[in-house]
Amino acid sequence: MPVNLTRSAIAMINGGDVNSKPLVQVVDIKLIGNSQERYRLLLSDSESTQHAMLATQLNEHVRTGRVKKGSIIQLIDYICSTVQNRRIIVVLNMETIIPEYEIIGNPKLLTDSDTRTNKSMPNNNLEPSARSRVPANNVQSFRPTVQPAYQPPPNYKIQGPIMKNEAPARIIPIAALNPYQGRWAIKARVTAKGDLRRYNNARGDGKVFSFDLLDSDGGEIRVTCFNNVVDRFYDFIEVGKVYLISKGSLKPAQKNFNHLKNEWEIFLESNSTVELCPNEDGSIPRLQFSFRPINEIESAENNSILDVIGIVTTVNPSVPILRKNGMETQRRILNLKDASGKSVELTLWGDFCNKEGQKLQEMVDSGFSPVLAVKAGKVNDFNGKTIGTISSTQLVIDPDCPEAGNLRDWFEREGKNTGSISISKEIMPGGSKNEIRKTLSQIKDEGLGRSDKPDWVTAKATIVFIKTDNFCYTACPLMIGDRQCNKKVTRSGNKKWICDRCNQEFEECDYRFLLQVQIQDHTGLTWVTAFQESGEEILGCSAKEMYSLKYELQDDTRFGEIIRNRLFNQYLFRLKIKEELYGDEQKTKITVVKVDKVNYSAESRYLLDLIRKNLPIRKQF
Repeated sequence: MPVNLTRSAIAMINGGDVNSKPLVQVVDIKLIGNSQERYRLLLSDSESTQHAMLATQLNEHVRTGRVKKGSIIQLIDYICSTVQNRRIIVVLNMETIIPEYEIIGNPKLLTDSDTRTNKSMPNNNLEPSARSRVPANNVQSFRPTVQPAYQPPPNYKIQGPIMKNEAPARIIPIAALNPYQGRWAIKARVTAKGDLRRYNNARGDGKVFSFDLLDSDGGEIRVTCFNNVVDRFYDFIEVGKVYLISKGSLKPAQKNFNHLKNEWEIFLESNSTVELCPNEDGSIPRLQFSFRPINEIESAENNSILDVIGIVTTVNPSVPILRKNGMETQRRILNLKDASGKSVELTLWGDFCNKEGQKLQEMVDSGFSPVLAVKAGKVNDFNGKTIGTISSTQLVIDPDCPEAGNLRDWFEREGKNTGSISISKEIMPGGSKNEIRKTLSQIKDEGLGRSDKPDWVTAKATIVFIKTDNFCYTACPLMIGDRQCNKKVTRSGNKKWICDRCNQEFEECDYRFLLQVQIQDHTGLTWVTAFQESGEEILGCSAKEMYSLKYELQDDTRFGEIIRNRLFNQYLFRLKIKEELYGDEQKTKITVVKVDKVNYSAESRYLLDLIRKNLPIRKQF
């Protein structure tokens, strides 16, 4: 049965039509491109044909056979752009009316002269073309649901030809973005914002930052700014806010650094516009996850970026780590489990340790196991699979999503009482990666600290004595760069404090702990030194407060009470052990890096794990 296509649709689209939603036929399909899947179509209105590019989000229509050679389709969203001096129709959205049909008419490729002729035609020429001279009651007509005659926007009526770039850009979905569009605009929420980074190359110094966008259709894309563009937009862009962005260039995404599911990346330029949408309606979600079960992470590629959600079972203390560039950062390791029966180690770096990491530790220490959603975690396959945070990672504690609800229900129903198999390196439960649990006697017997590099161990021990003489020292409060000097200062002749390192005088000094603490376990005892942060963790107050009680207020009762209350309490000590030369004598110095109260739930799991590991050995005897 014959089908009516929309007459002169190809010419009208070339003339600027974006509203008529015409019926056309696919007369040819060709897969182009090597690195990315793209389809080029040849569309016909039974009189003329025109090449078209299918937006990548519509590729599934071709792969599944819903669109093939001969298909009758209705164009919903489309635009005509000039690419390399050729006019190309970009199909952003469409519907298949008839999956397969014989080629209608004898269409010819539209020429520039045809386009100019069509522009002079009246606007009421969008009528179906008769394929053959048959009675009307024998013609099967597939009229579009909405197919008004194309009318130019009111602002441009009776003005002659529209100047290039004069018309406002249309807002399109992120998924429809491609380099073939001349003008576009997107409305999206900023989900992540990278740090401002500076670089130096053959062209000189420069700076760059990126941010990620999410729109109401679930499309994501990264936006990158360089140099002068950074100055315009870095302070203006805020995570969580919605912006209208246009006049940027699209380039292939660098998948080594860009984890988003989009083959393109936007680069903002000097003429780009970014407008805040203060009255956004909330239709754009704040985050979009694509969770992978933990058992699938076991087969994930190294350095791949993924989303994961799980129950937090253990959270280890934050420890300082010295980077290769000499800068110190923080590291905190926790464990996640899910209904797949597997668990994985998650490493938090930098600010994540003190923000979300500290909150998670407090929740777990209180006996509650929260749900944690990880957006953009990086897979590491060194000795098992682990996940680590990167600059674009986002952590959401107890998120409001169906996956979190299902996980919580599973955990409360059975998960809390069932074990899980770790896909990460076997480590001490309740201990950080590469940490080793030792007794105090093992520190001496195994000669720890005598190598070129210090040894790092964790010991469970009880405080039995704290020296109260010289428990703190007067320190320089001045800043050197982004760090406090902290060198010992002395009184000068004019009763001011002076720092030999900074060569400056000041009225007030700082006070920092230098605690000498004796700790004991079931194998022996030893002396350790606790500096500022560790001293505060042990005594529960600052060095300034303790100095004031002892020397200024002379409140020996309160001072002694604080000391006595810390005796005979059990802690987990993170220790740095290094042999150093004092005069002509080699001495082993043990420094407390971190101290935490014993989490008896985690400690019980550790002891049970030791029993399980030793059971097979006993069976052999």
